[in-house]
Amino acid sequence: MTAPSIIPSSPRAGVRLYPSQRPRRHSRHDGLPVEVVEEAPSMEGRLAWLAARATIRPVLSVGSYLPRMPWPFGLLDFAAKAVLPAPGTIRATIRLPRCKAQLVRAAGVMPADGTRRVVLYMHGGAFLTCGANTHGRLVTKLSKYADSPVLVVEYRMIPKHSIADAIDDCYDGYRWLRRQGYQPDQIVLAGDSAGGYLSLALAERLLDEDEEAPAAIVALSPLLEIAKEAKKAHPNIHSGAEFPPKAFDAFVELIEAAARRDRVHGGEVLEPLQHVRPGLPRTLIHVSGSEVLLHDARLGAKVLAAAGVPVELRIWPGQIHVFQIAAPFVPEATRSLRQIGEYIREATG
Repeated sequence: MTAPSIIPSSPRAGVRLYPSQRPRRHSRHDGLPVEVVEEAPSMEGRLAWLAARATIRPVLSVGSYLPRMPWPFGLLDFAAKAVLPAPGTIRATIRLPRCKAQLVRAAGVMPADGTRRVVLYMHGGAFLTCGANTHGRLVTKLSKYADSPVLVVEYRMIPKHSIADAIDDCYDGYRWLRRQGYQPDQIVLAGDSAGGYLSLALAERLLDEDEEAPAAIVALSPLLEIAKEAKKAHPNIHSGAEFPPKAFDAFVELIEAAARRDRVHGGEVLEPLQHVRPGLPRTLIHVSGSEVLLHDARLGAKVLAAAGVPVELRIWPGQIHVFQIAAPFVPEATRSLRQIGEYIREATG
């Protein structure tokens, strides 16, 4: 496959300048993703990488040998309730048919009244942990920079439920926004890690139902392929801060076991990159250059672009997985969220 167009980042930190080959977001698509490589990590970014390597990776290494243990996966999101929201943040609980969602507005953002734009956010956490609380600060900053309300779906998770159940819940979140009066071209689907998978899977489901495409997809360090072999063979399996090789064995084991128990959806595990076709929304991907999910990000960008989807891939060297969650401590995290906010505002007019 032809190599993507590669655009170096601006040499001035914090300033978003493109060279003459500015990504053509609204022009005729040429079947290639635009790949932008950002600057080397700051000292704060390096410290975040070292901290994750020293703490998260050892925990995942131990847990990956005992994936069927009754680990308290919900404890992380429960503990995150203690983190106070940013001043002026407004959060409201929304009841969906089979789960809850949280509607988040940063200070100064207009209510979700069906006008302007809105973001439907699918949180990460390997489909089994995290939630609106762990991602509260990240989502609030996204709301601020996108100048948009954000609906965070607290979808059902493995091991009790299947990924197909999670897709159903995200679909319910989308239908809720439509009932509030939002048109598809006002809605952006966004997610980090496993939420990137859910964003693409939801867009494909909407396409299957002949729904007009949402305005865009935004994916942060996305998991786009359940299959583990290519990730375990990727050189970043050793340079990544968080995920040891064994973690992907446990991950797939849990997903497949949950799918086998699902009598509603037939027990299959969707690989969304095998169902990409023309008509999907324009897509922005931000990923660390040292994490193993760089494989998924580049593969997803190539597959989407080959189907005629305009894709921009931004690679941030030396960062942790979903480094945006480290804002404002890591300056690259704030810059990334500002760029994403600009993209969302542009995509929704």
